[in-house]
Amino acid sequence: MTTIAMQINGKDRQAEADTETRLIDVLRYEFGLTGTKLGCATGDCGACTVVMDGRAVNSCLVYACECDGARIETIEGVTETPVGKVIVEEMIEADGAQCGFCTPGIVVTACALLREQGDAALSDDQIATALAGNLCRCTGYLPIRQAMRRAADQLATEAR
Repeated sequence: MTTIAMQINGKDRQAEADTETRLIDVLRYEFGLTGTKLGCATGDCGACTVVMDGRAVNSCLVYACECDGARIETIEGVTETPVGKVIVEEMIEADGAQCGFCTPGIVVTACALLREQGDAALSDDQIATALAGNLCRCTGYLPIRQAMRRAADQLATEAR
């Protein structure tokens, strides 16, 4: 077992983990951050997406020992940020969620994209590419993409 120190949602945290412990397991079972969902466990569905040092990653594919010193944001942290709040509001407005299983991963992915993009215009192709790693079996992608478009437009307008 190795002690891993990381910042999770702005708080310094430590966990004991062996070399095969996945980040998602530490988040869910050590820290009770159950908003991050385990879907496929192979990195194909995106339900487990978190932000690690500013980049969206599949937490089912990241070993906890790789996170020593990292900054991690889960859906619980993202939704407390101004960008995350706008994305959630637009997801609700666009009916972008139904069963909700994939929604945390989609919101986290959207937040990482919108932060990375900053004030620059965001194309529909960029939105589609960013969401390519997030599967939704309920809604289809049109309402989700519409929510991301509206969130991006709203944030760009507020930045002016």
